[in-house]
Amino acid sequence: MTSFPPALRVAIVGAGPAGIYAGNLLANAVLRRAQEPSGERHAHVEIDLFESLPAPYGLIRYGVAPDHPRIKGIVNSLHEMLDAFPREGAERRTIRFIGNVEIGRDLALDELRERYHAVILATGAIRDAALDIPGVDLPGSYGAADFVAWFDGHPDVARTWPLDASSVAVIGNGNVALDVARVLAKHAVDLRTTEVPDNVLAGLESSAVTDVHVFGRRGPADIKFTPIELRELGEVHDVDIVLYDEDFEGVDPAAAPNNQLKVMLRTLNSWRDRPAGTASRRLHLHFWHAPVEITGDGEVDGIVFERTRVERSETDAAGRLVGTGEFRDYDVQAVYRAVGYYGTRVAGAPFDEARGVVPNEGGRVDDEVGLYATGWIKRGPVGLIGHTKSDALETVTNLVADADAGLLAEPAVEEGDVLDLLEARETAYTTWDGWLALDAHERHLGETHTHARERVKVVPRDEQVAVSSQTLSRDGALVR
Repeated sequence: MTSFPPALRVAIVGAGPAGIYAGNLLANAVLRRAQEPSGERHAHVEIDLFESLPAPYGLIRYGVAPDHPRIKGIVNSLHEMLDAFPREGAERRTIRFIGNVEIGRDLALDELRERYHAVILATGAIRDAALDIPGVDLPGSYGAADFVAWFDGHPDVARTWPLDASSVAVIGNGNVALDVARVLAKHAVDLRTTEVPDNVLAGLESSAVTDVHVFGRRGPADIKFTPIELRELGEVHDVDIVLYDEDFEGVDPAAAPNNQLKVMLRTLNSWRDRPAGTASRRLHLHFWHAPVEITGDGEVDGIVFERTRVERSETDAAGRLVGTGEFRDYDVQAVYRAVGYYGTRVAGAPFDEARGVVPNEGGRVDDEVGLYATGWIKRGPVGLIGHTKSDALETVTNLVADADAGLLAEPAVEEGDVLDLLEARETAYTTWDGWLALDAHERHLGETHTHARERVKVVPRDEQVAVSSQTLSRDGALVR
């Protein structure tokens, strides 16, 4: 079997979970080979992890609601993966983080491919999937991804968000829909201890929301939530959960095909049994509603749904969703569309417009030797963090097999460092040590905040870059 090239050089585009898992798995795979008893020591691997944002972690930092305590554990795990291998100044670096660099803007994909044996695309999916109904573009109709980016302090979105609607609709039956609904319904005071940015906290404190309506096309037995997401919904302070008995006709938790769904159906039924509440805000869960039209004269003032049902047959046990011909109007002043995400394409890479993915087989990009994909850009925006890890394993396994088979071309540009190219273009890139400085600075801001907090996120991109270029004193204060 052919050994690795003397130093396998790999670029990974995207430093979210998919990219970090891929880098960690690849580094460990080569490390194991180096430790195998053989007549020849296996070569090491050099991995450059490119990220368009100044900080790592992707959707874990900018796509998940800040009140999820379990996210801290995921971030800690990703941090350990990036911090486990030699970096700047080491004789042989393994994983190097290069932030604030967008492929297609600061560097071309071809410029990467001529400097590395392989490139792995792990750009994920940050755009909202389309919802093709009349009125979807009215002011007051928002994509869930944009709202999530706002409340997570993404540097490239506006600092303010209009929260003057008292009644809002959230379309979707997945975890993102629940995140959006929970943040809209939750009182800002209950988010003060989280890492939510100060501008977001101020916006939520002035929110006029009293009623949040979540609509799903199918019934309670087809929800795409996870049990922990659903349970968190019922624990929100001063918010009543409102369910409608007509949506539960024929729904039997004991008949659910798995324990996870059984638990969620029992949770929903327990909420139905609660006495009428007196909370100042209400979160309504509606099922069997397909969106038909968002209405309004110049801005959203309502939404129309058609009631649905499932038609089953001997050949289709899951059933086909059909309309009943019954339409219902709801008076709302804002609509949030949480109907899925759409892949983030990389300029110069093949892209399937219909599916929103890079066309590939097992992570090998079609007709592009040395180009790979992993995560949502590989398989579409479905699955949880665990799926991302197993997905990365498949891609890395195939990359290693291609390296062993001698299929990866030697880099056409062997001299110089890609950082030299970035510096020549005056690109203000960030590094892992820069992230450690930014991380410590945000934690210091949290410690000294009026409300004790684990961190306060720095939002502006230029401020993140500036902090990342400085050092910190022992107490976390910035010094030149």
